[in-house]
Amino acid sequence: MTLRTTPRATARLQFHKDFTLDDAVALVPYYAALGVSHLYASPLLTARAGSMHGYDVIDPTRINPELGGMEALERLVAALRAHEMGLLLDIVPNHMAVGGADNPWWQDVLEHGQRSAYANFFDIDWDNPDPLLNRRVLAPYLGLQYGEALQSGEIKLALAQSGGLVLRYHEHELPLSLASIAPLLRGLSAPLAQHFAEAAQAANPAQAGAAAKQALRNFATAQKEALAPHLAGFSSPGRLHQLLRRQHYRLAWWRTAAAEINWRRFFDINSLAGLRVERPEVFDATHGLILQLYVRGLIDGVRVDHVDGLAAPGTYLRKLRRVMAAAGAQRPASAAQGAPYIVVEKILAAGETMPARWQADGTTGYDFMDQVSAVLHDPAGEAELSALWSLTGRGTDFLQIEDQTRRQVLRDSLAGELTRLAGLLTRLARQDRATTDFSYYVIKQGLQELLAAFPVYRIYAGPAGADAEDGRAFDTAMGLAAQRIRRADRPVLDLLRHWLLEARPCALPAGPARALLLRTRIAFQQLSSPTAAKAVEDTAFYRFGRLLSRNEVGSNPGQFSLTPASFHAQAAWRGAFTPGAMLATATHDHKRGEDTRARLAVLSEIPGEWELAATRWMRLNAAIREPVGPDAADELMLYQMLVAGWPLGLEAQHQAGIEAYGTRVAAWQQKSLREAKLHSEWAAPNEEYEAACERFLMACLDARRPMLYELIAFASRIAAAGAINGLTQTLLRLTVPGVPDLYQGTEFWDQSFVDPDNRRPVDFTARMSGLRQGPEDLTAWRDGRVKQGLIARALAARREMQGLFAHGSYEALEADGDMAGHLIAFRRADLQHEMLTLATRLAGGFMVQIPLLPPYVWGTTSLAVPSGRWRDELTGTAYESPGTLLLRELLAKLPVALLRRV
Repeated sequence: MTLRTTPRATARLQFHKDFTLDDAVALVPYYAALGVSHLYASPLLTARAGSMHGYDVIDPTRINPELGGMEALERLVAALRAHEMGLLLDIVPNHMAVGGADNPWWQDVLEHGQRSAYANFFDIDWDNPDPLLNRRVLAPYLGLQYGEALQSGEIKLALAQSGGLVLRYHEHELPLSLASIAPLLRGLSAPLAQHFAEAAQAANPAQAGAAAKQALRNFATAQKEALAPHLAGFSSPGRLHQLLRRQHYRLAWWRTAAAEINWRRFFDINSLAGLRVERPEVFDATHGLILQLYVRGLIDGVRVDHVDGLAAPGTYLRKLRRVMAAAGAQRPASAAQGAPYIVVEKILAAGETMPARWQADGTTGYDFMDQVSAVLHDPAGEAELSALWSLTGRGTDFLQIEDQTRRQVLRDSLAGELTRLAGLLTRLARQDRATTDFSYYVIKQGLQELLAAFPVYRIYAGPAGADAEDGRAFDTAMGLAAQRIRRADRPVLDLLRHWLLEARPCALPAGPARALLLRTRIAFQQLSSPTAAKAVEDTAFYRFGRLLSRNEVGSNPGQFSLTPASFHAQAAWRGAFTPGAMLATATHDHKRGEDTRARLAVLSEIPGEWELAATRWMRLNAAIREPVGPDAADELMLYQMLVAGWPLGLEAQHQAGIEAYGTRVAAWQQKSLREAKLHSEWAAPNEEYEAACERFLMACLDARRPMLYELIAFASRIAAAGAINGLTQTLLRLTVPGVPDLYQGTEFWDQSFVDPDNRRPVDFTARMSGLRQGPEDLTAWRDGRVKQGLIARALAARREMQGLFAHGSYEALEADGDMAGHLIAFRRADLQHEMLTLATRLAGGFMVQIPLLPPYVWGTTSLAVPSGRWRDELTGTAYESPGTLLLRELLAKLPVALLRRV
């Protein structure tokens, strides 16, 4: 069988120093037996030491030595090829890690400023109106205010290993400019001082500076005792301040970044700086190794992280495909065949599609994760759960909460980016006598209203203008902004629309005006994306708790459920337009594990039972609730999480297990409170409120209180129904159009929480053993082997019928009878094969102890199954269909079925 670059199924692995590439070699036979065609690796390029995720790249030219380096990668690929498997790589073109002392490109910028060879690698505003930042980079690394940090003595002058002089502040190393070093050395060695002075004026300061640093290193080796006391003389606060004024950076308190940052960050993270990958030299420097890996056949495709952070995603992706395809001609004959596989991490809003002109195979699957979860929610429960949530006082209108959080993010963490963009727009206004009277204040107000109302992450208007979809998104924001802005200021919205959407920069002559318009347009698009991410996923999702299973990456909590018809329509669309898109139900970034969400979804079916339980617990726990907290909303969200993640089989007498579970929930709770930014936040933690909430949590789990026993009983009440949901979403992921992705360890039940909980070590030994043993009957369902067995058998079908799953037709099926609404089913076929997928939904209203509806529940409900012989690929059961079959027969052994025409 020839391996193709487009995967049949992928398995995502998170690599770090405690799980290396060599560790993955031992897992290759397991994943091959499971039926996966490609491993899907987290970023492998050299990241910051100790990184647990790899997105903080410091050197894109090497495979991370902590993971084993290139040699270990070659060993892993050799093992994969021996099992007819391939490798996909997660790449990070948007940003690099900065600060510390380990990114040579960033350190060169700090040392040489605009004369650095890397000055244009990063998205830095060198022409800042602030005199303290003009031609300088903000270095927001101080834990104290600047004056206090100087006075504290924590900033020290020292000799770097490279031979230059640096300022050290904890883990940060800030190089001194060559020009500023010369005066420091005059009293020590006139020749050395002259050497640095000449290097500062050289055409190539980095090269000349290297020679000067070598001379200083030689001097320091020869005269160790002379250098240290000499440098100590410059360590007073006053002299350090004068020295810092001569640098190409402004060292500052970390909190100044929110309002004064003059370079693009990844969201609001000061340790991640945006790259200008749209520049050819930056693309080449950051993608050289990636292309080499593809040419050598070591990887078969890439997952592009945070594509919306790039200046021009479409241009980037077309170029990436072009250069990878050209490189593909040099791949060895033994490598996987076909075009390079390219998927993008992108959040799609309701009704939004990935632009076809990007030439990507699809998204990484957040959209599917939303759809498959929503179709397992009962719309009948929305009103009652909304009423329960309204008792907390937080409000039931998610759009209103989103508006509040967007404004807060723009006011606080992204204020600097908003100020910079408003400044660029004001410069545009000053260029034309017709617009010169639009003030900075009015422009900023209009801009803020647009960003607060933007319905998608971003638009993609470029030099030639925008398409119709961009126009619709912009006009939606315009309509809302017009309602919220002062009537007198509404004309500014039309002006913003012209600049940011309608105008065609390519129609302008090349020059400053054209460059400014393009720069402004890109800056707007690169601000709307982090505004949405920080406000919605990282804030509003932690404030709105009607039902937390709908608060997931790529989801809209305001949309409570999805009809089967809508689910089918979106699956059919995917099959027609992006059949190579990934299908995910768990990722390294999910807020709740796939089976945690599946169990929570059951509450939508029994809202009355949930309300009785939650309100009773609130009354029972009044005695342990402290005046400081938790508030009612945080309490209700805590109860949801306790029930949703309760480990299968954990009983009240298992004290160690309960303590371990409490520790995990406490970590989620702290993150939830800080992300919500109401009672606490990362920038200013409210330790008193957080401690009160943790004490409340631990008291809930106290075996001396009735709450614990009721909690266990309720979790047990819905666990089997939740498992039915889990098996349903698993089979749907494996059989609808697209490429199913398996996140590490989730072949067993996944009751995880948000990171880092969802990145805990995986017990692969248990999973390998489980696959060898095979699934037992449903009475032993709690060990997870039933889910693993389903995956293995469905993937075996995908391997045997690759054409059907890659390009086969998709047809929704409807059952006939009273229980028809509890089935989701569809037919897939090609010229050779025909398969039917059947899956149970909305089983929470039935008291089930195992993940299966009893046959009598299905009654006489039936499904039209074409006449002939059929076999269930999951159970091996054979059927002879006269034209219809009863669901009580088809779903007698498992809550799902995969029927293949024999």
